[in-house]
Amino acid sequence: MASAASVEKLVSNPRDDGDLVRPSPNFSPSLWGDIFTSSASLNHNNQLQFYCEEIEALKEEVRRMIVATEPTMAEKLNLIDSIERLGISYHFDKEIDEQLHNFCNAFVQIMENHHHHLHTVALYFRLLRQHGCNISTGIFQRFIGGDGKFKNDVKDDHEGMLSLYEAAHLRTHGEDVLDEALVFTTAHLNSIAPHLSSPFKEQVEHALDQCLQRGVPRVEARRYIALYQDHQSKINDSLLRLAKFDFNLLQMLHRQELTELSRWWKELDLVSKLPYARDRIVECYFWTVGVYFEPQYSRARIMLAKTIAIISVIDDTYDSYGTVDELQIFTDAVQRWDMKEINRLPDYMKISYRALLELYDEYDEELRLQGRSFAVNYAKATMQEIVRSYEKEAKWFIEGYMPPFCDYMANGFITSTYYLLGATSFLGITSATDHTFHWLINKPKIQLANVTICRVIDDVATYEIEKKRGQIATGIECYMKDHGVCEEEAMQEFKKIAENAWKDINGEILKEKSVSMEILKRIVNLSRLIDVVYKHNQDGYTNPEKVLKPLITALLLDSFQS
Repeated sequence: MASAASVEKLVSNPRDDGDLVRPSPNFSPSLWGDIFTSSASLNHNNQLQFYCEEIEALKEEVRRMIVATEPTMAEKLNLIDSIERLGISYHFDKEIDEQLHNFCNAFVQIMENHHHHLHTVALYFRLLRQHGCNISTGIFQRFIGGDGKFKNDVKDDHEGMLSLYEAAHLRTHGEDVLDEALVFTTAHLNSIAPHLSSPFKEQVEHALDQCLQRGVPRVEARRYIALYQDHQSKINDSLLRLAKFDFNLLQMLHRQELTELSRWWKELDLVSKLPYARDRIVECYFWTVGVYFEPQYSRARIMLAKTIAIISVIDDTYDSYGTVDELQIFTDAVQRWDMKEINRLPDYMKISYRALLELYDEYDEELRLQGRSFAVNYAKATMQEIVRSYEKEAKWFIEGYMPPFCDYMANGFITSTYYLLGATSFLGITSATDHTFHWLINKPKIQLANVTICRVIDDVATYEIEKKRGQIATGIECYMKDHGVCEEEAMQEFKKIAENAWKDINGEILKEKSVSMEILKRIVNLSRLIDVVYKHNQDGYTNPEKVLKPLITALLLDSFQS
C-alpha cells in the first residue's frame, strides 16, 4: 500500500527565510462519498429474520448431503468444491474436514483406480492440498506419457484441463509434474477459450486471469454464485439458495461494520486536516473482508481496517510530505510511545500521533477484558518497527542513495506493511495466543513468503510512477544495479521471486504444524489480496477506480434477489 505521490521529498528549511513549501495533494478523492456513513437502510428486521430462518433450515439439508454415504467419491468431491466456492463452507468445517480426512486415507485406492477422470483426480488433489493433506503428485502419473509430458488425449477433456490448471497452482518446490501441468494447461486453455460456450467459457477466461488459489475468497464466492445458477445441468437449488441468503445476510453485517468505520473515520476528520493523505477507508475495509469475511471475525475486521487506515496516513507522511527533521522526531516519538511526546511534534503530526496512540489504547482496553493484552504489545512492536523502516526509506530517497538490493529488501519487507498487518490481523482472533504471536514475530517461512509477495508485486506495480517522481531507491532499480540487468529482466526476476514465494506458502500449508489452519489461512489470504489488488501491475489501493471499485460494489452494495 505504498503511496506513489508525484511530489519531491522536502528537506528542512529549503529557503533562507525559513518558509516551507508543502506539496499539493494529488491523490484522487474517495469514490464513495457518504454512501457508507448511514445505516438507515440497514434496518431490515423482517428480512433479517427471514434470512436467518431460511439459512438454518437449508444448513441442515446441506449438512445431510455432506455426510450422506450414498454419493460416489467424485460426487462428494464436486459437492464439497461447490460448497467451498459458493462461500458457505464455514458452516460445515467439521463435516468437510471429516470427509476429506477419509478421502486422504483412501489415497492408495485412488492411485490404483484408473476409472477416475482427470477432473476428479485433479479436484481430489486440489481440495486435499488446500486442507493441508500432502497428496503426492504421483496421482497424475497415469495421464503422463513415456516422454514425461502429459498425453495429448487429455486435451479433449476440457473440464479436466481446467481442474488440472487450478490444481497446478498448489505446487511446491521440486514438483516438476505440476510445473509442466501449469504450462501445458495454460497454453491449451488459452487456445480453446474463444471457442467455448457459456457459462464454461466465462469460467475458463476468469481462471486464466485469476486462478482460484490466489483469488480473494469472498470475491470469488460472489462471482461463483452468479455463475453457479447458470450451470443448468449441475445446479443444486438448496446450495444456491443457501449461498444467496448467506451472502445477503453477511453483506448486511459487513455494511454495518463499514458504517461504524466510516463514522470513526469521519470523526477523526483526517481527510480535511491532512489533505496530503489518501482517503481510502472503504478500500481498507475491503482488505479486511479479504482476510476474513466470516461473522465471528467482526471485531477483527474493525481493528484491522482502522490500523490499515492509520498506517496509510503515516506512510503518506513519510513518503511525500514530512521533512527530514520532522520525520526523525515522529519516529522517535513512536518509539517512546507516550502521549507527552506530542508536544515535540509539528501541529500536523500531532493529529496522526494522537490518533495512533488512542487507537492502540482502544485495542488494549477491549482485549484486556478478554485477558489478551499481550496481543496489543506484539502489534505495537510491529508498528514501531515499520516507522523506523519508513524513516530509513525516506532518508534514502532524500539523499538519492541507492542501497544494495539485499539491504533494500530487508527494509522493504517491513515497509510492505505485511509484518504489521500480519500481527494486527490476529488481534481480533480469540484463538490467537501468546504462542501464536511469538511464532509470527519470529518470521516463520510462510510469513516470509507472504511479505516477499507483497514487496515484489508492489514494486513491479508502482515502479513506473516511482521512476517518474525521481525515486531511485526502488527494488527494480536496486536489482538492476546489483545484477547488471535491464528493466525487463529485473521485472521478470521479481515475478519469479513471487512464484517461488507462492511455492513456499503452498509447502508450508502442508508442513507447518505450530499453529492452526485458522491462523495460516489469514496469511494466505493476505497474499491473495496482493494478487488481486495489484492485478496487471496496477496499484488498486491508491487508484481504486478500475480494480477495486467493481469488487467493492459487488461485495458491499449489490445483493442477490431472493
